[in-house]
Amino acid sequence: MTLPQLILAQLQDPFRIVLIVALVFTMLRTQSQTGTWLPLAAGVVFVAGIIPSTFGSTLPEPFWLQFGTGLVANGIILAVVLGLYALYQRISQR
Repeated sequence: MTLPQLILAQLQDPFRIVLIVALVFTMLRTQSQTGTWLPLAAGVVFVAGIIPSTFGSTLPEPFWLQFGTGLVANGIILAVVLGLYALYQRISQR
């Protein structure tokens, strides 16, 4: 599997998407105690590591490659989710 194919496969992973959405909801609920960016960064790294370590046995790529592309995919998904949340806030304020 090439690098773009691996990133696209991770972007389409529904488990990864649900985990990132849940991460954003959790961050919003605990934002006053823990802040914004540190929990998001820790969650992105955690999801990037937990998925290949538990489900990675089906892919022939090494762990470090799955982890690195997982960081990229999680960052893209997180940016989309945060953008949708910002759009929701802007629309709901009118």
